[in-house]
Amino acid sequence: MPTKAERTTAYIIETVSPIFNKHGYVGTSMNDLTEATGLTKGALYGNFENKEALALASFEYNSKRLLTAIDDKLNTEGTALDKLFSLTDFYRNYDTFTASMGGCPVLNVGVDAKFNNALLKSAANETIRTIEGKIALILENGVRNNELKLPVTPLQFAKQLYTMIQGAIAMATITGDRKYLINTIAYLDVLVKKEIKK
Repeated sequence: MPTKAERTTAYIIETVSPIFNKHGYVGTSMNDLTEATGLTKGALYGNFENKEALALASFEYNSKRLLTAIDDKLNTEGTALDKLFSLTDFYRNYDTFTASMGGCPVLNVGVDAKFNNALLKSAANETIRTIEGKIALILENGVRNNELKLPVTPLQFAKQLYTMIQGAIAMATITGDRKYLINTIAYLDVLVKKEIKK
């Protein structure tokens, strides 16, 4: 059973992670954090060394939620094609999934941290590489099992696929029009069926 300190730390992270994700590292004030948690500045710093440590823990919390959901989709039974369609189906409703997080953590934190927080930028880059690696592994298994044919290496195709998904997420986020996401995912489903399915 978690200790009181562990429960407090978990509560803080769960409460502030959507705030950091929405407003960014610089845009989130200590006042925002104390107001959301109902804790004093001293109580927050009693659990985290500084604001940067709390922001990183918040990103890692959201990132873990995202990676767990992706694993659930990719670890389904079936062929590589089934797993790819399970993944695209997840991303078709990605805006709904990330709503409680304050949006896509990869997009939000990656863009926000690029010029103002090297630690967060590095964490976002690591999450991107992890997701691309998971997709590449499915593609590699599909090629090995003679289910898929790829015009490039599995990792290169995974990067292209993920770039299209993230581009659609960015456009849907910026414009507030989820058709960018829905239409891109529909196109990716067609692309997979026509171009790489054997």
